[in-house]
Amino acid sequence: MPRWLQAFPAARVTTAGSAIRRLPATALVWLRLDSERPALEQLAALRKAAGTATVIALSNHPDNEEALAMFSAGVRGYCNAHATAANLRQVANVVQAGGLWIGEALMQRLLTATQTAMLRKPVDASAIDENVNASEDRLAVLTKRELEVARTVAGGSSNKEVARQLGITERTVKAHVGAVFQKLKVRDRLHLALIVNHQRPT
Repeated sequence: MPRWLQAFPAARVTTAGSAIRRLPATALVWLRLDSERPALEQLAALRKAAGTATVIALSNHPDNEEALAMFSAGVRGYCNAHATAANLRQVANVVQAGGLWIGEALMQRLLTATQTAMLRKPVDASAIDENVNASEDRLAVLTKRELEVARTVAGGSSNKEVARQLGITERTVKAHVGAVFQKLKVRDRLHLALIVNHQRPT
């Protein structure tokens, strides 16, 4: 994978079936999925060899159901194996900061499910007020444009969709999203959505 090697030129590459020494939990391991074998089986084999290291799965043909199964099994990221070097470095940064890297389609699905669950869940009115106040206090550090971007992203929109809705370039959206993540100290888009939607992130 030339793009992956471009992103991480100092990384060590091991082929399937090779002996892997156990790694510390802080190690970042990229698992290139073989489409001919069940993904969970490949993850289990890696875990047996490498221990509890942080795993990001790379798929030639990303699939939401496979992604959900992999996240349930403990991976911290799941993305297209053909992503650009810049995107792969971004994935690594998010995961190393404690976040999850979830594809846009799956993220939209999770955000929709989360928002639906929030609407159905009976909550104490005082708890709502407390969460809203805490959320508004955190969001106060954002500029007007950053707040617009944050709210649109929290609604499940991709960067491209945010750019179209707000009439700005996708590059500008990426810059705003980076600033929002830094100012709010959020790990990923799901974490951001919880804050914007007045929920208490765990």
